[in-house]
Amino acid sequence: MTGWDIRPQGVQGQLRVVGGHAGDMQKALTAMLKTVSEAAQAAGTAVPGPQASTALQGPVAPGQAPLTRAASGPVAAALAEFLRVREKDFVSMAERTESAVLGAVDATNAYVRGDLETAERAQNAARAVRVDELRRMRGAR
Repeated sequence: MTGWDIRPQGVQGQLRVVGGHAGDMQKALTAMLKTVSEAAQAAGTAVPGPQASTALQGPVAPGQAPLTRAASGPVAAALAEFLRVREKDFVSMAERTESAVLGAVDATNAYVRGDLETAERAQNAARAVRVDELRRMRGAR
């Protein structure tokens, strides 16, 4: 990889931009999860009023109301299934972002130190979305 020509200040500037977008993505995902949860709660159930909650078994502190679990209806079940199916996509987005950032930082820092072997290893780990490898490389220092 002797043909590299990295400008650390340029990498730093791009990482600032990516960091801002990553923060926006996290805020959007958090807001989406909150909204989906609220929608599931507001959707109601297919159960008549008094049967819409079930008393949970177990001790209750003196003066406290018994614990109950609200029944969920078909809309809440569908929303939960949507989130379950999409969970891998959300995790993948976070891992790809983390991998790209860590890989860029580690490869650039190694390049600046003249350690092109480590720089190449970091670059390859980022490309393969090997977040575990990048974290291990960081811990080895």
